Amino acid sequence: MNAKYIAYTVAAMLTAASPAAAADIVETATSNGSFKTLTAALQAAGLVETLKGKGPYTVFAPSDEAFKKLPAGTVENLLKPENKAQLQKVLTYHVVAGNVMSSDLKGKKTSAKTVEGSNVQVDASGNAVKVNDATVTQADVQASNGVIHVIDSVIMPKS
Repeated sequence: MNAKYIAYTVAAMLTAASPAAAADIVETATSNGSFKTLTAALQAAGLVETLKGKGPYTVFAPSDEAFKKLPAGTVENLLKPENKAQLQKVLTYHVVAGNVMSSDLKGKKTSAKTVEGSNVQVDASGNAVKVNDATVTQADVQASNGVIHVIDSVIMPKS
């Protein structure tokens, strides 16, 4: 066996062993298939490169179903170029600097400062974890530059 073949085989085994760890937050969300609205919003807001950055970031990611709960026309309005600053504010309200795992929060009620600048309330004291009024439906989705917690509602910063 030659060294090139061995190196290729080892690289393939490492990639297969931890595919989620190789993908950043944006790639992880995109490959999931349940975040089409979120990824479109990140592109419209110019935040894709930020969330592909070093991090680490904790993202409370609303699913496509969560976006459907918003009043009719809300998403379309936010995606307009003239509303880019407002869209950035909404999206960065879903992001906390650092890598916060669900085990770090278990049994606690706390607040966390978002990248947008204001705080979200996190309540992990009961059976379900709440972020403001949203419920975490899937926790600890690992990415190479942080973690995603899927939420069932879009959370909005106070104006």
